[in-house]
Amino acid sequence: MNTSTPRIFIAATRQNDGKTTVSLGLISALQEFFPRVGYIKPVGQRFIQVEEQKIDEDTVLMDAVYRMNCPLVDMSPIAVEPDFTRKYLQAANNETLVRKIQTAFDRVAWEKDFVLCEGSGHAGVGSVFDLSNARVAKLLGAKAVIVSQGGIGRPIDEIALNQALFEKEEVEIAGVILNKVLGEKVDYVTDFARRGLKRKGLELLGVLPHQRILCNPSIDLVREELGAELLNPSASLQGLADDVVVGAMSAQNAIPFFRRGVLLITPGDREDLVLAAGATTHPYSRDKMAGIVLTGGLRPAPAVAKAIQAMPIPVLLASADSYEVASRVNNLIVKTRPADAEKISLIRDIVAKNVNVKKIVESL
Repeated sequence: MNTSTPRIFIAATRQNDGKTTVSLGLISALQEFFPRVGYIKPVGQRFIQVEEQKIDEDTVLMDAVYRMNCPLVDMSPIAVEPDFTRKYLQAANNETLVRKIQTAFDRVAWEKDFVLCEGSGHAGVGSVFDLSNARVAKLLGAKAVIVSQGGIGRPIDEIALNQALFEKEEVEIAGVILNKVLGEKVDYVTDFARRGLKRKGLELLGVLPHQRILCNPSIDLVREELGAELLNPSASLQGLADDVVVGAMSAQNAIPFFRRGVLLITPGDREDLVLAAGATTHPYSRDKMAGIVLTGGLRPAPAVAKAIQAMPIPVLLASADSYEVASRVNNLIVKTRPADAEKISLIRDIVAKNVNVKKIVESL
């Protein structure tokens, strides 16, 4: 296996701590030092079908943003399907999986100056089939960077657990990045987290301030999560839902809530609310609502459906009731998508400004 191309393994203390966000920004920042940066996610657990191949969705994102010039199947060699673990425990084929990862890395590293390897969750994820993140980092000969949510006590406790597993596999940790730290606490957290990590022999590489926009789902993601029908196909689905309002009041009382970024959730027979929202939404305003979700599978009357067609915001029809829709939207895990241009630009900026990339490069 290739041992000469510099590489780093991005891990996290748990799922959804910001590992993909950090990876997305780091690739851009690393290009200041290495013109040709490759990417691999050796073991992926959330995948989509691409030309009959199961490809991790983060790999699709990285390729769409950076045009990696490498087959997707090499950047995502192992997709953990629902029955993957059962099959492995029935007939372990670890050597085959190891060869597959190492061969894929060789192809990804071909004519590259650097390779960013992204893990899947915390250091122990994948242990059940003998390919924990710590083990994969060892197989690839990569140092690790651990990403954790902001704070001091709990993050350092969780980092220490991950550190123990990496050290067991003899994987050196290049440092730690804290993510989603409230803006007014950045200096405080940076100071004390650095002290706490130093006592563990770890370097603090950066602290990323919390950006609410990165947690806001696009209307397209909401549509997909709900399996909803778009009633006015001409409306854009790329707007972000900053806030959720359940329409359980009169139209007059609801009007103050029809502000920028609001996603209105209301039963499909509340035509008064739909028409009021349409009447107060101006097509060219920057302050228009994010969209409307009509619930209960209640399709509006023809006259209202016609008015919806002219609305400049997307109107979705979902079969679930308002409570379930609101719960699912609020609990939605937001992943950055290739079409999220504003988010991607912001991610690049905050990583470049707040992570000591030079120190990562020097650690290699």
